[in-house]
Amino acid sequence: MRFRHIAASAAILVWLLAPAARSAETPQPPAAKNDADTYRALDLFGEVFERVRADYVDKVSDEHLIEAAINGMLSSLDPHSSYMNAKEFAEMQVQVQGEFGGLGIEVTMDNGLVKVVSPIDGTPAAKAGLKPGDLIVAIDGQPVSGMSLNDAVQKMRGPIGSEIKLAIRRGTQPPFTVAIKRSVIKVQSVRSQLIDNDIGYIRISSFNEQADSGVHAAIKSLLDKSHNKLAGIVLDLRNNPGGLLDQAVAVANDFIPQGEIVSTRGRHPDDAQRFDAKSGNDISRGLPMVVLINGGSASASEIVAGALKDHHRAILMGTRSFGKGSVQTIIQLPGHGAMRLTTARYYTPSGRSIQATGIEPDIVVEPAKIERIATGPVTHEADLKGALKNTDTAAKPGSGAATAPSNETTPPAAAPGDEATTFGTPDDYQLARAVDMLRGLALFGPKKAVH
Repeated sequence: MRFRHIAASAAILVWLLAPAARSAETPQPPAAKNDADTYRALDLFGEVFERVRADYVDKVSDEHLIEAAINGMLSSLDPHSSYMNAKEFAEMQVQVQGEFGGLGIEVTMDNGLVKVVSPIDGTPAAKAGLKPGDLIVAIDGQPVSGMSLNDAVQKMRGPIGSEIKLAIRRGTQPPFTVAIKRSVIKVQSVRSQLIDNDIGYIRISSFNEQADSGVHAAIKSLLDKSHNKLAGIVLDLRNNPGGLLDQAVAVANDFIPQGEIVSTRGRHPDDAQRFDAKSGNDISRGLPMVVLINGGSASASEIVAGALKDHHRAILMGTRSFGKGSVQTIIQLPGHGAMRLTTARYYTPSGRSIQATGIEPDIVVEPAKIERIATGPVTHEADLKGALKNTDTAAKPGSGAATAPSNETTPPAAAPGDEATTFGTPDDYQLARAVDMLRGLALFGPKKAVH
């Protein structure tokens, strides 16, 4: 068997090196000593493997034991390194293409529990009200503690239409259970809309293979709908868990015509990489921008937000981002699956790593509800007895004040945890503040013709 052959080879090498390790007369180079220690550890591993195969209470396949050992080794490094068997690797490849089966939730490990990075827009997880930072403590009644991340993800997948129950711990609230029906997740990573005829809103929910082309299509659509009269753009990266590095670089390049976008530094100096803007063209034509971020904005979305902030290309608004500043490389293992290995840290153009610290917005805006306050009747000058008439025939009532944005409406009562369902709607408080910011820039900034 394959593993037994490896274990035997390790034992032979230990035996060959042992005399040198025991000899007091012949000093052993440090590298050789380290190799000997490694082979002794591998020999120990082989001995434990054989003992489990022979004496464990239930029969366990060799493949299961080996995969579990590999995954344990990788997952002990950091929350994002892991092993994927052939089936899991195939599912991952489908996922980055924009369509997969499941709940529509990005997760990571946190102190032995599964932590929600963010739900994906429009998916069962988002509709059920799951929020970034939620801890999944049990899946269908089975405690998550002790599971690997891949095991937990596999348990959350299942037949389309089947129901799963997740026990959730949210902050200091008592744990509660959420029942969710699995569905086919088709991720439309980019959607857009025109607000008040002159503010472009672009939301990127994940950086899959369609992200950059989706942004190009969104900008073109917004310019057409506004008849080339856009006053500004809101780029919404809230609850965006990340995705493909090349797509993040491409999207940042859409708005940054030149200069560094991101750099990565690995274990070896020669592995350092720098990604620069190449197009030389800002597809938004230099329009003012506000980028919305929150605690669910992670990885690739932090690359985009960090680049736009460091280049002073956009104002960041919202709350602090997730803080995942590491790069994972998918290494395919021929004949098996693949390993996801953390190989580098990434740095924003200013040389700053956001690992575990996140990106602070320029303007902090917490999620809130928009409600109109009943003030009763208001008296104006025109209501006073004997008030002078305005003889300017061109004047209209209220013409001296800026019109309030149409998204200043009274929202319905919100259920706990459903902020994500309001993204891009008239009830989106953070979006309303971003629109206000862009209107201020349009009023007092330099006038720029958009052709």
